[in-house]
Amino acid sequence: MSSSIPEQFTGYAALDEARGKKFEVERWSYTPKKWSENDVDIKIECCGICGSDCHTITNGWPSPTSYPAIVGHEIIGTVVRAGSNTTHKVGDRVGVGAQGACCQECDFCQKGLESQCAKGMIGTYQGRFPDDGSIAQGGYAEYTRQQGKLAVKLPEHLDSAEAAPLMCAGVTVFAPLKRHGCGPGKKVGVIGIGGLGHLALQIASAMGAEVYALSHSDSKKADAEKLGCPPENFIIAKDVKETAKKYNKHFDILINTSSGADMPLETLYFPLLNNLGALILCGLPEDKLPAFYCQQLVGKSLTLAGSLIGGTSEIKELFELADKHNIRAWIEKRPMAEAQKALEDMEAGKSRYRYVLMN
Repeated sequence: MSSSIPEQFTGYAALDEARGKKFEVERWSYTPKKWSENDVDIKIECCGICGSDCHTITNGWPSPTSYPAIVGHEIIGTVVRAGSNTTHKVGDRVGVGAQGACCQECDFCQKGLESQCAKGMIGTYQGRFPDDGSIAQGGYAEYTRQQGKLAVKLPEHLDSAEAAPLMCAGVTVFAPLKRHGCGPGKKVGVIGIGGLGHLALQIASAMGAEVYALSHSDSKKADAEKLGCPPENFIIAKDVKETAKKYNKHFDILINTSSGADMPLETLYFPLLNNLGALILCGLPEDKLPAFYCQQLVGKSLTLAGSLIGGTSEIKELFELADKHNIRAWIEKRPMAEAQKALEDMEAGKSRYRYVLMN
């Protein structure tokens, strides 16, 4: 190992659940996974804050969090050590999203759809590496060691901080929009204008769809227009019954970016969809979805779909689209040392629309 790369990596970790519930993080050092020639060591320049980070630190999801936990999976940095089995070289500027390792051998991995790896996705943080059984630690740190196949080289012209949220939030909405035929002639409704939603509006518009924004108030109407939603397509959906009646069978695709569990599936979302339409769930609530009758889906041959991030091929496509159409995350930079305050503000809904921690 190069003398400039520390044997232990240091980041900002929630040390236990009690502190995690309060978003208390402090500097903590750990020994990274055993080095493999399939790996790269990355000196981290910046890391975006994702809603997943909040759910993980507080142990809010069904899969229990392993503490200490360094989160962060919207990582941009420079390769400082490259394994002989990777295509990278020292000095490459790369991004790593929510996946840190895959089998590299199955059909999905061979096609650049690694998030669907037949042997299971290993997360950038909280994943368990098969090499040595260690728990992956994320990007609120100075360095990270990840599988080289999952590190995507950035185009020179993309700003690091603006590109960081594309690694998770961006590809999380791009991949299912592409999969479900977003493009000219399609009406796409984006539910929730936040970290994911503000990128979904830009991406769906760039893909050629007629874009709508669904919100509970008009507080983000001006933002939505700047993001690609015409003002007449901004829908205040607070009155569920009236909205369902006015826009009955209006949409080909609805993409829900909210993590609220009380989704009005039967009363609003299913009625809004046209025959053969699709409701795509990208937000992950901590509770179960409301129950509904299957007739709601069968009657119009609807698709209720989930989508898990995206693979390297989709990230590369997103980079091309972002370059061509000037898709950029709306960010506020925070020093890495202020991770705790940024997490608190993220949980409080203060971000418009992504915090990026800077080293």
